[in-house]
Amino acid sequence: MMPPGTYYVGDLCYVMHNEWDEFCELTTKGMRCLEGEFQLADGRRFATFSTMYGDGEYYDQYGNAYPVDAGLIGCIRVEDLTEEIQFEVGKVCQFNYEFEVYSQDGVITIGSVVIDTSGMFEDGYDE
Repeated sequence: MMPPGTYYVGDLCYVMHNEWDEFCELTTKGMRCLEGEFQLADGRRFATFSTMYGDGEYYDQYGNAYPVDAGLIGCIRVEDLTEEIQFEVGKVCQFNYEFEVYSQDGVITIGSVVIDTSGMFEDGYDE
Protein backbone atom coordinates (compact mmCIF):
# COMPACT_ATOMS: atom_id res chain seq x y z
CA MET A 1 0.00 0.00 0.00
CA MET A 2 1.22 3.46 -0.85
CA PRO A 3 0.62 6.33 1.60
CA PRO A 4 -1.82 9.15 0.82
CA GLY A 5 -0.56 12.26 -0.94
CA THR A 6 -0.15 14.04 -4.24
CA TYR A 7 1.54 11.78 -6.78
CA TYR A 8 3.02 11.96 -10.22
CA VAL A 9 1.63 9.01 -12.21
CA GLY A 10 3.38 8.11 -15.45
CA ASP A 11 6.75 7.02 -16.81
CA LEU A 12 9.17 7.68 -13.96
CA CYS A 13 12.08 8.35 -16.33
CA TYR A 14 10.60 11.81 -16.87
CA VAL A 15 10.73 12.84 -13.20
CA MET A 16 13.41 10.78 -11.43
CA HIS A 17 16.51 12.10 -13.23
CA ASN A 18 18.65 12.51 -10.10
CA GLU A 19 17.58 9.11 -8.77
CA TRP A 20 17.75 7.15 -12.02
CA ASP A 21 20.90 5.14 -11.22
CA GLU A 22 19.50 4.06 -7.84
CA PHE A 23 16.11 3.43 -9.45
CA CYS A 24 17.71 1.05 -11.96
CA GLU A 25 19.70 -0.73 -9.24
CA LEU A 26 16.51 -1.34 -7.26
CA THR A 27 14.26 -2.34 -10.15
CA THR A 28 16.46 -4.57 -12.28
CA LYS A 29 17.97 -7.96 -11.63
CA GLY A 30 20.13 -9.15 -14.49
CA MET A 31 17.99 -8.72 -17.58
CA ARG A 32 14.71 -8.73 -15.62
CA CYS A 33 12.74 -5.65 -14.62
CA LEU A 34 11.20 -5.96 -11.18
CA GLU A 35 7.77 -4.56 -10.41
CA GLY A 36 6.01 -3.31 -7.32
CA GLU A 37 6.75 -0.89 -4.49
CA PHE A 38 10.32 0.19 -3.76
CA GLN A 39 12.14 2.49 -1.36
CA LEU A 40 15.17 4.65 -2.12
CA ALA A 41 18.03 4.67 0.40
CA ASP A 42 16.76 7.98 1.84
CA GLY A 43 13.29 6.51 2.50
CA ARG A 44 11.35 7.95 -0.44
CA ARG A 45 8.92 5.41 -1.87
CA PHE A 46 7.77 4.76 -5.41
CA ALA A 47 6.04 2.04 -7.41
CA THR A 48 6.76 0.90 -10.94
CA PHE A 49 5.31 -1.60 -13.41
CA SER A 50 6.34 -2.63 -16.91
CA THR A 51 3.98 -1.91 -19.76
CA MET A 52 2.95 -4.89 -21.83
CA TYR A 53 4.30 -3.52 -25.12
CA GLY A 54 7.13 -1.25 -23.98
CA ASP A 55 7.29 2.35 -25.18
CA GLY A 56 4.33 4.14 -26.69
CA GLU A 57 1.27 5.95 -25.40
CA TYR A 58 -1.28 4.35 -23.11
CA TYR A 59 -4.59 5.58 -21.72
CA ASP A 60 -6.42 5.41 -18.43
CA GLN A 61 -10.14 4.83 -17.99
CA TYR A 62 -10.76 8.60 -18.34
CA GLY A 63 -8.95 8.90 -21.67
CA ASN A 64 -5.83 10.58 -20.22
CA ALA A 65 -2.67 9.78 -22.20
CA TYR A 66 0.53 8.44 -20.60
CA PRO A 67 3.53 8.64 -22.95
CA VAL A 68 6.16 6.01 -22.16
CA ASP A 69 9.87 6.04 -23.08
CA ALA A 70 11.28 3.61 -20.48
CA GLY A 71 8.71 0.83 -20.84
CA LEU A 72 7.17 1.51 -17.44
CA ILE A 73 4.46 3.39 -15.58
CA GLY A 74 4.64 4.12 -11.90
CA CYS A 75 4.09 6.71 -9.21
CA ILE A 76 6.04 8.82 -6.73
CA ARG A 77 4.91 11.57 -4.38
CA VAL A 78 5.41 15.00 -5.94
CA GLU A 79 7.03 16.25 -2.72
CA ASP A 80 9.61 13.45 -3.02
CA LEU A 81 10.93 14.67 -6.36
CA THR A 82 14.32 16.35 -6.01
CA GLU A 83 14.15 18.78 -8.90
CA GLU A 84 11.65 21.18 -10.41
CA ILE A 85 9.64 19.16 -12.91
CA GLN A 86 7.42 20.39 -15.71
CA PHE A 87 4.55 17.89 -15.74
CA GLU A 88 4.06 17.80 -19.50
CA VAL A 89 3.70 14.02 -19.49
CA GLY A 90 1.89 11.82 -17.00
CA LYS A 91 -0.61 13.14 -14.50
CA VAL A 92 -0.59 14.57 -10.98
CA CYS A 93 -3.16 12.74 -8.84
CA GLN A 94 -4.36 13.28 -5.29
CA PHE A 95 -4.91 10.14 -3.21
CA ASN A 96 -6.56 10.90 0.13
CA TYR A 97 -6.13 7.42 1.57
CA GLU A 98 -3.61 4.60 1.36
CA PHE A 99 -3.93 2.97 -2.04
CA GLU A 100 -3.01 -0.23 -3.80
CA VAL A 101 -0.68 -0.47 -6.78
CA TYR A 102 -0.49 -3.57 -8.96
CA SER A 103 -0.39 -4.86 -12.50
CA GLN A 104 -2.27 -7.79 -13.98
CA ASP A 105 -2.26 -8.87 -17.62
CA GLY A 106 -0.93 -5.48 -18.76
CA VAL A 107 -3.45 -3.44 -16.78
CA ILE A 108 -1.66 -1.17 -14.30
CA THR A 109 -3.69 0.02 -11.32
CA ILE A 110 -2.45 2.93 -9.21
CA GLY A 111 -5.16 3.71 -6.70
CA SER A 112 -8.19 4.81 -8.68
CA VAL A 113 -6.20 5.20 -11.93
CA VAL A 114 -6.39 2.18 -14.26
CA ILE A 115 -4.08 2.22 -17.30
CA ASP A 116 -4.56 -0.55 -19.86
CA THR A 117 -1.27 -1.31 -21.60
CA SER A 118 -2.57 -4.56 -23.11
CA GLY A 119 -4.74 -3.17 -25.92
CA MET A 120 -2.12 -1.01 -27.56
CA PHE A 121 -1.90 -2.82 -30.87
CA GLU A 122 -5.67 -3.14 -31.14
CA ASP A 123 -5.94 0.66 -30.80
CA GLY A 124 -3.93 1.29 -33.93
CA TYR A 125 -0.44 1.71 -32.54
CA ASP A 126 2.03 1.16 -35.32
CA GLU A 127 5.47 -0.25 -34.44
